[in-house]
Amino acid sequence: MTATGTILGSAVGDALGAPFEFGPEGAFTERFPVPGQGGEMCGGGGWDPGEATDDTQMAVLVGESLIRFGRLELPDMFGEFRRWAVSDPKDIGLQTEAVLTSGDPWDLAAALHFQVNQRAAGNGSLMRASTSAVFFAPQGRDATMSAARRIAALTHGDRAAWEGTAILHELIRVALLGHDPLTALPDTLDAVHPDHRARYATVLAGDWHPDRATEFNGAVWPCLGSAVWALRTTESYEDAVRAAIDLGGDTDTVAAVTGALAGAVHGHESIPERWTEVLHVPLPGSGGRVLRAAELTDLAGRLAERRPAREHMP
Repeated sequence: MTATGTILGSAVGDALGAPFEFGPEGAFTERFPVPGQGGEMCGGGGWDPGEATDDTQMAVLVGESLIRFGRLELPDMFGEFRRWAVSDPKDIGLQTEAVLTSGDPWDLAAALHFQVNQRAAGNGSLMRASTSAVFFAPQGRDATMSAARRIAALTHGDRAAWEGTAILHELIRVALLGHDPLTALPDTLDAVHPDHRARYATVLAGDWHPDRATEFNGAVWPCLGSAVWALRTTESYEDAVRAAIDLGGDTDTVAAVTGALAGAVHGHESIPERWTEVLHVPLPGSGGRVLRAAELTDLAGRLAERRPAREHMP
């Protein structure tokens, strides 16, 4: 099931990449030179083996809000983000934390932060997009891209982050339909806001390489470009995620975005069981809940079928 592949694939990429965050290029392959040898869910850097980060935690919060209401309910989603942010998560982006702990209303907090700081094009809205991409996919391109922008705007005031998240939503939607998302890039770019189209066209071009990035891959443009590059230059989920982590830098998020795309394309069966069996997602602020692969699979199914939460959630 490609919906499961999207959500589980993103979480696995996140957990695999976390111990290598801010490390050098090639660190993953240097430590695990032979694919399939095992032990890759190694932990480190404050993370337990198989532990997902804020990337997946926020994706779960997005998904559970969508299931509760059966629609996009932005005040609820922001409230869940805020409750999580003040519950001492192991990691949280500086920009996201500033917005969520500002005390400003849900519909003004990100905009006010951007107005003051003029910097809000981080990849923090990309990292959590797997669940919303699955939920909105049946509604078509315009609806899924619009929803992505609105969710991104909860924490990111820069439209660049909105447009990048919209592109990711649409590429996943195309993959969920069984088509090659790479062939959809031209039409997807046509739907991007004109002020941001050229910059995304550059990083999504077939000849672009992450070495050509002009920003750290914690920014939205090279993060998305790197994920598409990893998908384009590999033939399996495993190889795509390995390639993403080997880029170094913001490895958990680049691998989470790559994992969502590669999981949507290759399906959940392509994700190695040795990775999913130790995967777990602690949810700060949720009474000690920890989601594992089975719970993420169930979440994916409910999002894909758009089933209301009251039948399944306490």
